[in-house]
Amino acid sequence: MARTRGLLAPMLGLCLGLVLALSLPEAQAVECGSLGPAARLTFAPAARDRWLAPRMRAPGPLDHLYSTVRRFLSAVQLNPFPAELVRALLNEPSSVKVDEVVRYEAGYIVCAVIAGLYLLLVPAAGLCFCCCRGCRRCGGRVKTEPKEMACERGTLMTFLLLTTLVLLIGVVCAFVTNQHVHEQMGPSAEAVPETLLSLRGLVSDVPQELQAVAQQFSLPQKLVLKDLDGVATIIGSMIHTQLRSTIYEMLASLLSLGQALQVSVDHLRVLNTTLVELREGQQDLDQDLRVHRERLHDLLQEPSCQGCSETLNQAQGLELGADFGQVPHVDDVLHHLKGVPEVNFSSMVQEENSTFNALPVLAPLQMADTVKELKKAVAQQPRGLKTLAETFPNWEAASRWSHVLEKVENSSRPYLKEAQRYEKYRWIMGCVLCSVVLLVVVCNLVGLNLGIWGLSAQEDPSHWQAKGRTGARILMVGVGISFLFAAPLILLVFSTFLVGGNLQTLVCRSWENGELYEFVDTPGNLPSSMNLSHLLGLKKNISILLAYQQCRKGAPLWRVLQLNDSYDLETNLDMSQYMAKLEQELQNLKVNMESLDLLSPAGHRDLKALQSSGLGDIRYPGFLIQIQKPVVNTSVEKLAYELEGLAHSQSNSVLGEQLQEEAQGLTNLYQEKVLPQQNLVAKLNISVRALALSAPNLQVASEDGRLETSGVLDRVTHLKGELPAWATHILRNESECFLNREMVYFSQYVNWVREEVTQRIATCQPLSGALDNGRVILCDMIADPWNAFWFCLAWCTFFLVPSIIFAIKTSKYFHPIWKRLSSSSSEETQLFHIPRVTSLKL
Repeated sequence: MARTRGLLAPMLGLCLGLVLALSLPEAQAVECGSLGPAARLTFAPAARDRWLAPRMRAPGPLDHLYSTVRRFLSAVQLNPFPAELVRALLNEPSSVKVDEVVRYEAGYIVCAVIAGLYLLLVPAAGLCFCCCRGCRRCGGRVKTEPKEMACERGTLMTFLLLTTLVLLIGVVCAFVTNQHVHEQMGPSAEAVPETLLSLRGLVSDVPQELQAVAQQFSLPQKLVLKDLDGVATIIGSMIHTQLRSTIYEMLASLLSLGQALQVSVDHLRVLNTTLVELREGQQDLDQDLRVHRERLHDLLQEPSCQGCSETLNQAQGLELGADFGQVPHVDDVLHHLKGVPEVNFSSMVQEENSTFNALPVLAPLQMADTVKELKKAVAQQPRGLKTLAETFPNWEAASRWSHVLEKVENSSRPYLKEAQRYEKYRWIMGCVLCSVVLLVVVCNLVGLNLGIWGLSAQEDPSHWQAKGRTGARILMVGVGISFLFAAPLILLVFSTFLVGGNLQTLVCRSWENGELYEFVDTPGNLPSSMNLSHLLGLKKNISILLAYQQCRKGAPLWRVLQLNDSYDLETNLDMSQYMAKLEQELQNLKVNMESLDLLSPAGHRDLKALQSSGLGDIRYPGFLIQIQKPVVNTSVEKLAYELEGLAHSQSNSVLGEQLQEEAQGLTNLYQEKVLPQQNLVAKLNISVRALALSAPNLQVASEDGRLETSGVLDRVTHLKGELPAWATHILRNESECFLNREMVYFSQYVNWVREEVTQRIATCQPLSGALDNGRVILCDMIADPWNAFWFCLAWCTFFLVPSIIFAIKTSKYFHPIWKRLSSSSSEETQLFHIPRVTSLKL
């Protein structure tokens, strides 16, 4: 029974393994959980932090003056921006009509007429005054002192003082604004090349930034190359994982079947050997039983034998019960199973198991060449990324503009130096003329002070005469200086006014209110050579005003220039060919499963021999029928015991001895031959019952679905044939998962490139910043102080006229007052002559 249970255990494992193996579904696509999620890539910003700092004029006390000048210029130039005139001037200068220019510059022409009249009348008046003074026809001293002279003198001095204060304020403002123009010229001149350099950086950096974007393709490349180092191991592990249950169950089935085969062959051999021994023993036992039966028959039938009739009946049963000559022969089955098993199934299964478990290690070796080719394919850069910068629509324009800006920057430096030099001359001239006006102011103030001092010194008439005469002469000096420098002043005022006024009204005002941008945006206003869209190589015209507004908000050039209409970014970011090549290389990944035999040829022969041996065809019930029969029909041991008792009860001593001898003979027969036969029958019973239980399951399918040897062979053959296909399917699935995972990296890169190019690269804030800074430099820092300077200088220039008038009138009251005597002396009529004290009559 122990051996029977030992046989049933492997048989149960065999059946379970085969059932599980048959229940294996077809290979299906699995989820891509073996590789894990793709990491999120972090790219270094390719767009440079480019921000042109805005320039602003610091608020100051002169802002009200600047506003006043602007309002004055607005009153001078009432006409709007001359779009038609400027268009004609830019496109066909010869078609510009003078009357249109005069009509637009009407306010300036009126100012020019006023300046011309000033230039003619003031010097002419000065010349006439000099001639009149030389002829003693005007000026001089007051001859008499009427009662209202004090009031008139006070009024004239007051107006002269107020005029002088106005001149003083004007000349101070002129000095300040002149200095502001001079101070702002240097930084403004330096800001020009800085702005051009910033713009050149904006233009020239675009290709470099695009190249930096293309170079960061190495980041997903490195991750993919790193993943490729372990992809073969992962694929091998996945194949091992997904086939493990099937392979292990099949190997377990083979191991169980091999063990069952070994046990069955052993039992069959034991059965055959036992049968031979039983048959030989039965021949000897049959002869001995016949002898004892005949002798007992004779003894027990003697008349003197008392109580022997019952024992006689038992003695007649001394004959063989089981006839093992009638059982089937197993020689043919043993012949078919000769040498079986050839292979040790335990060792074979262990070896196949080791081969299968080594798959994660062998797979990288088998895929090494393909992985190497994959790395070469990954290391290449997609063609679109290679030409990302070159095919950018502004590539040539950027290069051209960069050279132009560099040329302008280099060529502007000498001109800016010349401008600074001429500005120095203008500053010197302005300082000189302002000093002249200041000198007039000083003369007026000193003359007034001396005259007033002389008038207040009543104690000493001589001192009064000297101070009054000196004050009058100083006032006349101021008048002379005013006449002398009136022409240079008005010329400087009008020239600076004409330049600065037109700069403010024509450029700055239209620039600030946006009319300049609207003019540029209007088709046909600019010549084709100045068309920005044409210069940038764009297919669609862009609005300068809209571009400026977008640039002020930091918009990139992509949106401002509407490059999506002239450049197909998606074509350069198309990774389909690149990924198709990777997919093609991934198709070359192969795993060789031929080294996994599952069942060796020797094992296959063993199972084939078992299949054709006829082990299941043996009629085991025939064995069981004979086994169930006793070896001897009568119990020899019991009969011997009864004979001993019967011998003792006999009165015939001779008969008793003979029965005793028979009893002893039967006892010896039982010990020597019957008992060994019984042991052989018991041994045969174990083998027969074990084979009767296992043989049908080894060769013939049972009703409960357990499989036979042929089914195992078919399943092994089928599994071995399907393993390459299953492994290939798993490999393809894992390759697809790997490709999809790596595509996530490239998709992240493509999305980043799209966002970087369209939203961050080449922010055009420096363009709007340059325009704003240009307006601030030209209008706020140069034009405003420039206009304030001529305004203040014009203020001083025109207030010189009342200053001259009041100075001449006032100077008369600072001379001594003469009362005419009987005789007129020449001294009475001499200009600026102060007679001796003895002749003075108050």
